Amino acid sequence: MTPRLILGSGSPRRLELLAQIGVVPHDVRPPDIDEDPRPRELPRPYNIRIAEEKVAAVSAEPGDVVLCADTTVAVGRRILGKPADIEEAAGFLRLMSGRRHRVITTVAVRNDAQTWVKPVESQVRMKVLTEDEIAAYLATDDWRGKAGGWGIQGPAAAFIPWISGSFTAIVGLPLHETANLLQAAGHPVWTR
Repeated sequence: MTPRLILGSGSPRRLELLAQIGVVPHDVRPPDIDEDPRPRELPRPYNIRIAEEKVAAVSAEPGDVVLCADTTVAVGRRILGKPADIEEAAGFLRLMSGRRHRVITTVAVRNDAQTWVKPVESQVRMKVLTEDEIAAYLATDDWRGKAGGWGIQGPAAAFIPWISGSFTAIVGLPLHETANLLQAAGHPVWTR
């Protein structure tokens, strides 16, 4: 019998990505955890810690498999979370304008016996943005709820001339790694 899958995320993008590999969660239960970085915490350890805390915080029945992920945008050692307001989103875009930055997405999968964690890091270059481009993008409201204030699957894709790494990880769920972790936890991918 296939174990029930609980998705610990309210992200519609993660649901869409899971559907691409034939996986539909039985339930969606976004965890409520404190996502504030600790003093001097570096982006990659922060991202891994948050994914681990998320998967541990989701309630599940015996036999269930829980899947969580966290995406972090980082410029150097600076973690760019989800902007609190339009001014912070504008500041993030100005900081990334004309520069490379990192997008780290960690997947965490838990069953009764074990937790598997896999971080995936990609490099992204953003073109030099004009103030008009920043204003036009912010007016779309696409920045809301997105790490770093942008998403590659929306209008900001026009700002990204180059990536190195996993496109699906930049969107929010690296599918290759997710499929492997789900299978390790006993949840099949591409079932009939």
